[in-house]
Amino acid sequence: MEKINEKNIGKRDFLFALFIASMVIVNTLGSKITTILGVRVSVGIFLVPVLFLVTDIIGEVFGSKEAQHFVNTATIMLVFMFVLSFLFIKLSPNETWGLQKEYETIFGSSMRMTGASIISFVISQKLDVVLFSAWKKVTHGKHLWIRNNFSTIISQFIDTTIFDFIAFYHMTEKYTVSFVFSLIIPYWLFKVVFALLDTPFCYLGVKWMKGELKK
Repeated sequence: MEKINEKNIGKRDFLFALFIASMVIVNTLGSKITTILGVRVSVGIFLVPVLFLVTDIIGEVFGSKEAQHFVNTATIMLVFMFVLSFLFIKLSPNETWGLQKEYETIFGSSMRMTGASIISFVISQKLDVVLFSAWKKVTHGKHLWIRNNFSTIISQFIDTTIFDFIAFYHMTEKYTVSFVFSLIIPYWLFKVVFALLDTPFCYLGVKWMKGELKK
């Protein structure tokens, strides 16, 4: 594990800010559904890999404790955002403000999904950090691509499965176990592709972070 010097604090803080910003964006703007190659996906799919990429870079350079710190802090921010969203939706609007229904539609209709997102985020991110750290020991610090990809692919499957079941299971009679899994698999495969594509960025990120670190 590397020691943080003053020159490198800015790099770590930048990744921390990117991590928090990506998490907030996924849980707000990510409510929009689009179609990619015929598959129904959230626009948040473009930023979810960033979350795992950042913790992998931090875990590789500074160790699992620092990566867990990122996850724990982000979890607190998610809960904070969830509570504020609920309170602000319930707060009575001024009679001159006529956008309450639209406000509720945008921020209130996804409360169940936000709860699902918090739970899936915490479990999958912590699992990713643990798996990454374990494979680092197994590979003796070599083959970064193995721990980057395998930890992300497994944790992304857990993330997608937990989220979809909490958010959609029995939402209507149509959402049976088999139907939810029919949503999970193609969505997860997209995440696998993104995980493979971000491997060069993981190497670049680690190299960038280590550039001015002292042993």
